[in-house]
Amino acid sequence: MEQASSAEAGCCWISPTPESTFALGEALGRLLAADPPGDATVLGLCGELGSGKTLFTQGLAAGLGIDPTAVASPTFTIVSEYPLSFGTFAHLDLYRLESAAELEAVGFVDLLEPGAVVAIEWADRFPEALPADRLTLRFTRDALVSKREVGNATAPERSRRIEAAPAGAGARGLLGQWAAAVAAAPASEPLGAITPAGSPR
Repeated sequence: MEQASSAEAGCCWISPTPESTFALGEALGRLLAADPPGDATVLGLCGELGSGKTLFTQGLAAGLGIDPTAVASPTFTIVSEYPLSFGTFAHLDLYRLESAAELEAVGFVDLLEPGAVVAIEWADRFPEALPADRLTLRFTRDALVSKREVGNATAPERSRRIEAAPAGAGARGLLGQWAAAVAAAPASEPLGAITPAGSPR
């Protein structure tokens, strides 16, 4: 399988199925579980409704050792927390928040403890409130883009373009490891169905 684009600038992938989107998150979770971060790892998940953010987060949870069926988007509760052996997995949904002050009010800063893994859906609503070192993931359900970029006129409507953009040394290092894991995945596995799609926009 081809190597993804340079993690220094970011990576873009085409995920052809829900199973491969889940596997992409699971691969990242396994990396974090195998080598727990010293500082909080912050993932900003962006994309329209139904683009795959929650499915990816369930895969991430599975890789961290959490039952993925217990993970749902916390649209009304804003934040859900799950204990890990090395810290806490926090899952936030900012869709219903009106201001960064509301994010602060739910204790966001307290979630950024050492070893924490923090996944934030709709992170692009308040980027100014997020840590400088973070990995932003943008999910797009544009079947036409997917068909063109994978050269497959019959690419399924379930295809997702996933762009990963790191900010900070920690995020760049993590993305480099993740991209290598994706590139090394056997083609027979869901993760192996992920294909590179050039540089982030």
